[in-house]
Amino acid sequence: MFAYFCAMDHDIELKFQQVKKSLEKDFGPGLDVPSLLFLIGVNELGIGYKNFSKQEKTELMHVAICTLLEPYGYYEFEGRDKDQWPHFKLNALIPALGHQEEQHLMKEAMIDYFVQNDYYTPEETE
Repeated sequence: MFAYFCAMDHDIELKFQQVKKSLEKDFGPGLDVPSLLFLIGVNELGIGYKNFSKQEKTELMHVAICTLLEPYGYYEFEGRDKDQWPHFKLNALIPALGHQEEQHLMKEAMIDYFVQNDYYTPEETE
């Protein structure tokens, strides 16, 4: 089981690095999980980039996490408020995960997000 998880984790990490490399062509070098969460949040907000406050940046990352975990059934999109910010309902508690498991889940969800939204195609770097 451990060998399977390590192989699966390695596969996700390789795919994540490919996605990151592709996105860095448009956004510059140094993208990491938090910066990608921010980009996803901005994309989901749908108003383009502006100078966001610290609170707004935190909320954008929350929007990104909810968006990424929605396909797993943890969140459900409820709608937008008067300022067009997306809101989600928690459907299920996320199980306690170790740091490595959490990173694996987020990277896997990010890969799916960028592929499903046509921001990345696996053929780009192969």
